[in-house]
Formats: sequence, C-alpha cells, structure tokens
Amino acid sequence: MTTPLTRTDCAALDAADPLAPLRDQFTLPEGVIYLDGNSLGVLPKATPARVAEVVQQEWGVGLIRSWNTAGWIDLPARIGDKIARLVGAGRGELVAADSTSINLFKVLSAAIAIAREDNPGRRVILSERSNFPTDLYIAQSLARQHGMELVLAASEEIAARITNDVAVLMITQVNYRTGLLHDMVALTAKAHAVGALAVWDLAHSAGALPVDLTGADADFAVGCGYKYLNGGPGSPAFVWAHPRHASRFWQPLSGWMGHAAPFTFDTDYRPAEGISRYLCGTPSAVAMSALECGVDTLLAAEPLGGMAALRAKSLALSGLFLAQVQERCAAHGLPSVSPAEASRRGSQVSLACPGRGYAVMQALIARGVIGDFRAGDGSPQEPDLLRFGFTPLYTRYVDVFDAVTALAAVLDSGEWQQARFNQKAAVT
Repeated sequence: MTTPLTRTDCAALDAADPLAPLRDQFTLPEGVIYLDGNSLGVLPKATPARVAEVVQQEWGVGLIRSWNTAGWIDLPARIGDKIARLVGAGRGELVAADSTSINLFKVLSAAIAIAREDNPGRRVILSERSNFPTDLYIAQSLARQHGMELVLAASEEIAARITNDVAVLMITQVNYRTGLLHDMVALTAKAHAVGALAVWDLAHSAGALPVDLTGADADFAVGCGYKYLNGGPGSPAFVWAHPRHASRFWQPLSGWMGHAAPFTFDTDYRPAEGISRYLCGTPSAVAMSALECGVDTLLAAEPLGGMAALRAKSLALSGLFLAQVQERCAAHGLPSVSPAEASRRGSQVSLACPGRGYAVMQALIARGVIGDFRAGDGSPQEPDLLRFGFTPLYTRYVDVFDAVTALAAVLDSGEWQQARFNQKAAVT
C-alpha cells in the first residue's frame, strides 16, 4: 500500500523542482493559491515596467515616430514568431492579432471556402457539443451565411462522425469544461482522409502542453493570449494558417494591415502574401507589449526543457491533485470528469459538484484558493463543475496540497452552506 504524500513530501518536491525558479517571474499575491491560470494567467513582473515604458516613453516622447523607432508596426509578426515556437509553427507563419473569436471567423471562413472549392456540395461544419460557446456561435453565424449546417457530436463520437459530408472539422484541442485533450494528429488525419479541413482552437493548450501544428499537418489554428500565455485580461490572440493555405483565399476582414502595401493607401484591396493577410486593423502597442512579456515567461523555460518539461510538471501537479482529492475528500462525492489517463488530460482537473458547486467554490475563494465554477445543464452528462488549472510556471506542489486541505475543510465544516445562502440573497 502506497503511503500518502504529506505536505513535507510536497515541499521536498518543490525543492527538487528544476522549474521552480520560473515562479520568480511572476507577481503572486500573499495568502492566495491561484489555480485559475486556465482562465487568466497571473501578472509577469516584467509587464508593469514594460507597459509604463510603452506609455511614458514610446508614446509620451516618441509619439507617432514609435511605430518605426520602437518597432510597434512589427509587434504582430515578432510576437507571432515567439508564439510559433510554442505551438510547432514556422517562422513567419503565425501572427498575434485581434481576439480568438475574430481570428476564428477569419480562418473558418477561409477553410469553408477552400473545402467547398475542393469538394463542392459539402455542407457540414463538425464540432464538439461541449465546445466553448463562442466557437459554436461563430460557426453558427458562418453556417447561416454559407447555407451550411453546424453538426455537434459528443467527444467520444467525433472521430466516427467525420464522414464524407464534412467540409470543416472545428475542435478546441483541450475541452474547456473537462480538460479532455483531443488527439490532434489522429483527428486531423481522419478529416483529411475524407477531404475535410481541420481548424484547431488552442485556447487551453498553447503554453500548457507541447503542440505541433506542423507535425500534425493541421490546416488552421487560433488561440488566446490571456490564459497560459500570461498576456493580461483581454490580451491579443493569435492566428496560424498552414503555408499551403495562407495565400489561397482572402480572409473576410480585409483591413488595411492585411494589405500587400498598407502605406500606399490604395483604394483597392490587395491581400498580403502568407499569414500577413490575416491581420486586420491597427495593433494595440500597449496590449501587444504586455502579451510579449507573458510569452517570454514561457520561452524562459526553453533552457530547462521547454514545453516538454512544463508538460511533465503539469501532469504531476494534476495527478497529485486527483490523488489528494480521492484520499481526503472521498466522503463528499466529487468525481473527476477529467480523464484519469494523463496523456488524455490537459492542464486542468474538473470535479463534478451538482447543486453546490458555486457555493463550494465561493467558500474556497474566501479561504484564498482561487479556482472557478462552470455551471452545467442539470444532466448527468453536463454537471456543475469545480475547475482547477495547474500552470507549471508558477504552481507548486505545496499549493496543490494546501488547496485540497482547504477543499476538505470547506466540505467537512459545511461552510459552503453559508456561501450558498449568500448567493441566494444576492440573486434575490
């Protein structure tokens, strides 16, 4: 029988962790255990000074000259090249721009056009039923515009539903509710085998685990900058198109930054070659600079093993959490809806907590442990969830141990009942 880990054991794991120094890159509030980096990454220490420099010096002194002298105009491509190193894309293939939703509209529009040109009559956009709603809303909008149908399948049914009527497969690599990690290589290959294209949303995987867009032969990808990339609230997103597709079709938001020669101010649009045509409007120098600080925190891990090392620690943290919950909270019925098999799990764990999930999370937050709550639809298939993210750049093993200690105390003491009462009072 395995002896349960103690807090002292966890402290020893932290002391031996070669990635531990990376935590020093971040500002972490005292008395807080932050397990919500899968929603919003924490503040890099470099960001406030960098943003102040952009505002006070580059804008305040340099004024409009800073588009050239400070390199503002190159930020989308420069940061894009840095993000490309994290997701298996080539130099000059990815740009930082706009939001995830806007970028998805761009690439899904292009994918539909390509797929229907190559296979006329295709009408189906296929996605996961529990995909993040904004992805489904964008797909619904485009389906209406193009006379297509958005078909939704359960996670375990997606591969079988990739049939000859599918034009585009649109999947978020890590499910935002359950943390299920989809097999990008297998699903992309299945899509290509029937003549469909594969569009991937990397919102919960970029910066959390190794991604290889080129190796998987994916067609398009988007992702956000404010989760594991630590770019700040509302941070710019990113967009990637496989080089075989990048210059094949216009993306629909043909703004001036995507023009082949934006500063000629032509009245007619001529798209730039390659990924540059996926730019649209003027980039935010302030927001882009903050994003670059966040991306740099991940690149700092490259000498220590890079994304592979971060992935190994992430799985160790989430595995420890699952084991501790099973050991110390078993009497309270919190089954995990995240895959038990590590290779199928992203960098989060979600626990089913029907009827009391919101109250339990509020009580946890009151104790200084910040995760988040995701409401279900009341069915066994979609229960209320307690969701915990494990960001290996700054999460420690003792944080995991202490978080479960707090969770057990909330449940054992019944203090979540008071949180539930307060929630009802607030609603009324």
